[in-house]
Amino acid sequence: MNRILRDLEKLKTLVSNIRERGKKIVFTNGCFDILHAGHVDYLEKAKSFGDILIVGMNSDSSIRRIKGEKRPVVPEDYRARVLIGLKAVDYVFIFEDDTPYEVIKAVKPDVLVKGADWPLEKIVGREFAKKVERIPFRYDISTSKIIEKIISLYSRDNK
Repeated sequence: MNRILRDLEKLKTLVSNIRERGKKIVFTNGCFDILHAGHVDYLEKAKSFGDILIVGMNSDSSIRRIKGEKRPVVPEDYRARVLIGLKAVDYVFIFEDDTPYEVIKAVKPDVLVKGADWPLEKIVGREFAKKVERIPFRYDISTSKIIEKIISLYSRDNK
């Protein structure tokens, strides 16, 4: 079975099969544009809360609506390929909506993971999870910071 999914019904079937095997499902989500050490650390910690890590990843159109027309930098197929190559990630689900609400509702994860910068009351889909874990960031890095650094290093003003 393909580990990169886009169809909610196929995801539901997958989740049902995982549950039948008695595995604990962890879900997290994000854009994962320009994957960096912070992402990898976060995903490894998320995986530690269960057996199977499903990562909901915003589609290109979803990111453009949220972050603007210049994003994402890396197309969704490439972002999904990089994510699925990480040892911690078992499945990637690419979603079109602005939030993963419907995906979380379908998965009903044992553990829903978000960064500690998200207050509990703002975590989308928390009502469908048995437990919510918030992970503090270990690295002071983000895709936006990487983009800003590239721009400052390569702008005409600095040549």
